[in-house]
Amino acid sequence: MTGHTAAHAAAAQNPDAYWMEAARDIDWHRAPSRAFFPDQGAFGTWFADGELNTCHNALDRHVEAGHGARTALIYDSPISGAAARYTYAELRDQVAKLAGAMAARGVGRGDRVVIYMPMVPEAAMAMLACARLGAIHSVVFGGFAAPELAARIDDAQPVAVLTASCGLEPGRVVAYKPLLDAALAQAQHKPRFCLVMQRPQAPAELTPGRDEDMHAAIAAAAPAACVPVRATDPLYILYTSGTTGKPKGIVRENGGHAVALRRTIRDIYGLQPGDVMWTASDVGWVVGHSYIVYAPLLAGLTTVLFEGKPVGTPDAGTFWRVCAEHQVRVMFTAPTAMRAIKKEDPDGKLAARHDLSRLEALFLAGERCDPDTAEWSAKLLGKPIIDHWWQTETGWPITAAFRGLGLFPLRVGSGGKASPGFDVVALDQHGQEVPRGTMGQLAIRLPLPPAALNTLWNAAERFRTSYLSTFPGFYDTSDAGMVDAEGYVWVMGRTDDVINVAGHRLSTGEMEEVLSGHRDVAECAVVGRADSLKGQVPLGLVVLKSGVNRPEAEVTRELVARVREQIGPVAAFKDARVVARLPKTRSGKILRGTIRKIADGEAYAAPATIDDPAILTEIAEVLARADA
Repeated sequence: MTGHTAAHAAAAQNPDAYWMEAARDIDWHRAPSRAFFPDQGAFGTWFADGELNTCHNALDRHVEAGHGARTALIYDSPISGAAARYTYAELRDQVAKLAGAMAARGVGRGDRVVIYMPMVPEAAMAMLACARLGAIHSVVFGGFAAPELAARIDDAQPVAVLTASCGLEPGRVVAYKPLLDAALAQAQHKPRFCLVMQRPQAPAELTPGRDEDMHAAIAAAAPAACVPVRATDPLYILYTSGTTGKPKGIVRENGGHAVALRRTIRDIYGLQPGDVMWTASDVGWVVGHSYIVYAPLLAGLTTVLFEGKPVGTPDAGTFWRVCAEHQVRVMFTAPTAMRAIKKEDPDGKLAARHDLSRLEALFLAGERCDPDTAEWSAKLLGKPIIDHWWQTETGWPITAAFRGLGLFPLRVGSGGKASPGFDVVALDQHGQEVPRGTMGQLAIRLPLPPAALNTLWNAAERFRTSYLSTFPGFYDTSDAGMVDAEGYVWVMGRTDDVINVAGHRLSTGEMEEVLSGHRDVAECAVVGRADSLKGQVPLGLVVLKSGVNRPEAEVTRELVARVREQIGPVAAFKDARVVARLPKTRSGKILRGTIRKIADGEAYAAPATIDDPAILTEIAEVLARADA
């Protein structure tokens, strides 16, 4: 029996014993009496009578154990040319002072704080400072436009917003403060104050009575102590796109999160205290929460916080420069990044310039890694390329290969085997398990393990209908795939209308709302079109109102600009086509799946329910004409 097989069996047969043993790796203010409490929450809760502080476990405990001089965080910004290193003691002190500044302005346990920042050390400090006070942070990716930020502010109702004057992209500066000002003007809820980190590339004008300079506030503050919270108290809210266009606030609890993430560093990533882990992502996404900030620090690692891109900062060799310079043992990024590098440096000449002998494995997640990319990466690096599957909702990998438990053979195209605590099955439409090797709807048998969500922020019923109602007794992943005879899980794609653009889940319904708001648009449909670099990119089909006689190119330019303004460049919406009509069923449902097949050049058949099959030929001709 392999290490993974034994661990998975132990977690299934006696979850209380398995997770209580894992909980011993965490410092508790009050230790839990048991792991699982089945009578609480939608399907039970974890460590419900325990108390702890996540920031203490990430920082203070290591300092108190004599490891204060160990490097906790390396900041590397090829865009700005800045670099810095923080020991555990230095990072703890900075976080304690920022927490003190927030506490002096009234932030306390249970309060929400929105963090709208670029990839700078202060972003991680802000998250940890909230955790230190028992406040609940909600990080909003800096690429989101004002309406998106306003929606999250209204839902979370924060007492404060922590932001920066700007973010940096290759060749341009993105002013954040005007976006925040516009969002606060649109939002119904008004936070009490904003702390603004001024960056020299674009200093911001501060609004008197609301805005304060973050660094000045930190310098003047007294350090704050860690506040114990219940294990079931929220650590953070992270919003993810919903099919209705209204974002869903994923709630992550303190106790289960600390226990599960600490264990993954050992079992999945195979790392020990003092090792260097680099997750090339953004703190605005769950990957950044889990594996830039929390998991590495909970485990006493050194984490790299990188402000740059896989190409263009300055070239396609920047990832390998970071790995070599900082002696990274495990790297984690998205397949999109590897495709971008492959496009710019197909022969790996830039990688050959760097000593990658310390790098032991490359982990990939965010979307399914296509076999070509996995095989190219393996040939380039000569290291294990480990694709693993997880979601914002789960907070850590559902499936993986397990370096710390004895790495089993990798299968290109598979996300590995289920992590201990996850029971993954493929179901048919009636909720019955299909035979191994058969495609179905991937689901996870309840209860979900520690760190996975068990509610949505202020939307408990939406949580049940979104995730638990389709297959009673199971969590619906909204992914299609199969589990093979040996337990490898193969994820083939989404089953809803959320598309995956470069690892970012984006709602097509949300984009359709923006397009349909244009004065000339009668109706529209947005689908995800296959893209060799980003995985998927959105394609918009629009039907114009009768009597509109403006040039189509003018209208489509306005539509692209409209999505960029209201959702942000992260949507990567660049392709809008005018069509005479949309294919629909007789009941009026738009056939998005068929449109997607036409756009991807796949074989398709007119569904029996279609209103007029000739429309499909018209759509194909429009797409072929524009592509040519």
